[in-house]
Amino acid sequence: MTVDSKDMLEKAYECAENSEYSEAMSLYDEALKRDPDNVRIIIDRGATLQNMGENRRAIRAYERALEISPDHPDALLNKGSALHCESRYDEAISCYDVVLESDKMCAVAYAYKGLSLGEKGDMAGALAHFKRALAIDGRYELAAVSMDAAQKMLDSKTR
Repeated sequence: MTVDSKDMLEKAYECAENSEYSEAMSLYDEALKRDPDNVRIIIDRGATLQNMGENRRAIRAYERALEISPDHPDALLNKGSALHCESRYDEAISCYDVVLESDKMCAVAYAYKGLSLGEKGDMAGALAHFKRALAIDGRYELAAVSMDAAQKMLDSKTR
């Protein structure tokens, strides 16, 4: 990747962070013309699509990244997240499981899996995954907030 390409990607990321999605997409598309198999560009473009609410297109982007790098954790986590947003919880969990097979210390995968389990109604499973995420990263806010919510739901069922 040339310095020019690196600057382009930094600008694309900055645009995406500032919700300037059309500009970010143009920059990612230009970068992909120069380097069509760059997994990082493909994933970042997918994340921008996901931020735009284009989950199905984002999933296709992550699948493209996974064709190039089948066990890429960021592609799997992001694909799982997009699948979750599409209410495809079992498929999302499968993505998180692949990450956890290779990295038992991935707090994000545990927390995201907990979210999908919770959406499926498995509060005990969700709670266990949030606790595991917090055991790895005690300051992981998503896991802490979600764990509290899951615990309250479990408590209300036992009353």
